[in-house]
Amino acid sequence: MGIGIANFSRRFGIAIYNLQCLNFAKNFVFMRRRPLIILVSLLVILAGLYLLFWNGKKEGNGGPKQQPLSQGANTGAFNESFDRLLNAYYSVKDALVASDTVRANKAALELQNAADSLKVDEIQGDSTGTIKETALSYTGTLVGSSKGFIGENTIDEKRKEFEMLTEAMWNLSRVVKYGGRKIYYQYCPMAFNDKGAYWMSNEPEIRNPYFGDQMLECGKVEDSLDYSKK
Repeated sequence: MGIGIANFSRRFGIAIYNLQCLNFAKNFVFMRRRPLIILVSLLVILAGLYLLFWNGKKEGNGGPKQQPLSQGANTGAFNESFDRLLNAYYSVKDALVASDTVRANKAALELQNAADSLKVDEIQGDSTGTIKETALSYTGTLVGSSKGFIGENTIDEKRKEFEMLTEAMWNLSRVVKYGGRKIYYQYCPMAFNDKGAYWMSNEPEIRNPYFGDQMLECGKVEDSLDYSKK
């Protein structure tokens, strides 16, 4: 019985010793291979960086990039024609402030003619023609709304049409980057049963075209345009 236990202990000790030797051998081989593994990893990383840089360089030289829409300063002829358009709009606005339908119709006719004759071809720096095309769309709206304005019979109906004139006029001013006098974009929250409405003015003081004398100073300056400083 004692001999069996001794033999078992000796064999168990040998097995443990062999296992330790095997682990040592594995670790030794790994340590010998470790520099090679590190070297291979570095080569893979360097190859990836090279391919990334080279592809980026080729894509950068693949041709001219698409340039954003640009616009230079408009000609004097265009600015003069836009001044006439803007003055006609202000005349319509002033007539509505005074609740004068006769003056308003006369000013709307001038606005119609000024929009129809705006020198869109004098817009400068429109490399794709998009600005001119958009401007023509807004001038067409101004012509149609001016005719509609004149056709309305009451001051209230004219004021509703004036809101459409204002929207087209404001958008047109922004598209062509009118570089003349500063434009104030004003707002009355109570117009049209509290729906609210905008109008343009050449001065910051409020003169409400939607209410006239009833609520002459109702409103505030919401925005402004001044491309002359660009």
